[in-house]
Amino acid sequence: MPSGPGGGVATPGDRGQTPPMTRIPLDQLSSRVQVTAEVADALRGGRAVVALESTIISHGLPRPDNVRIAGEIEAAVRASGAVPATIAVIDGTTRIGLDDEALQRIAGDDSVVKVSERDLATLAARSGCGATTVASTAHLAALAGIEVFATGGLGGVHRGAEQTWDESADLTTLGRTGITVVSAGVKSILDVAATLERLETLNVGVLGYGTDRFPGFYLSDSGHAVDWRVDSPEEVAAVMAARRDLGTDRSALLVANPLPLDRQVDPDLHDRVLAEGLAAADAAGIRGKEVTPFLLAHFHEASGGESLRANVEIILANAALAGRIAVAAAR
Repeated sequence: MPSGPGGGVATPGDRGQTPPMTRIPLDQLSSRVQVTAEVADALRGGRAVVALESTIISHGLPRPDNVRIAGEIEAAVRASGAVPATIAVIDGTTRIGLDDEALQRIAGDDSVVKVSERDLATLAARSGCGATTVASTAHLAALAGIEVFATGGLGGVHRGAEQTWDESADLTTLGRTGITVVSAGVKSILDVAATLERLETLNVGVLGYGTDRFPGFYLSDSGHAVDWRVDSPEEVAAVMAARRDLGTDRSALLVANPLPLDRQVDPDLHDRVLAEGLAAADAAGIRGKEVTPFLLAHFHEASGGESLRANVEIILANAALAGRIAVAAAR
């Protein structure tokens, strides 16, 4: 389902893509953007770096486990041979790579807000603290020249978007940002079919990693096929190189990495909890951007911890794969 300028359903005349963003050399980045020495050294040396979002730390995982799991995510990247670059905004300054103090701040400070791309400038001007979403992480990573980004699941077109015009900014940002994103597809609470159509409209390439099916976050198979399958980090790196050669790297490449079948949330449990959550959201008058956090919280409570278990396994697997892809691309 194409989206119009306000984030909703597009008319045939407004489907044009926005210009691709421009990457800035590290030594020319604004003082509002700070890159850790480790990340900067790796980028200058042409070594593998993987960007990581911080919303999962601040809003996606329970305290105090979020700090430990954040460390495990970075460790998974390092074990693959790459340098992790967790991204967040601290007191108005974008940090690409977090030290322990900044990580503790993002994990435990109640004033930390979820910051999407459109909110970055306002948050910076007000010296605020923010945890980056897929959209803002992708933008900032590409700005600094990081080519690979690991996340859990993308946002997308919401159910009922034909009435609400509700679509995640993740999609439009990826439509103009040349970065490779490893995710477990899109969140299964969304309209997956419409999201795949929107990704096509935005020229976002989609590869199934070890699968011919598009994953649905908690589920290994969303019920939809992918056109292209890859089975190794080297194959992904080859696609990345060909995109550069052909000038088609102005938009993102999505590597859809499913949970193994025996690690997905039981589909019957998933469908029951989702139906209950949608009914509860409707009864409570939950609308717009509040629907996703409401449904995810409902999943956590109603699935007996299964959704949290799957969420952690997803991000760890994606971080490890992103590290291997970044290493292959750096070669």
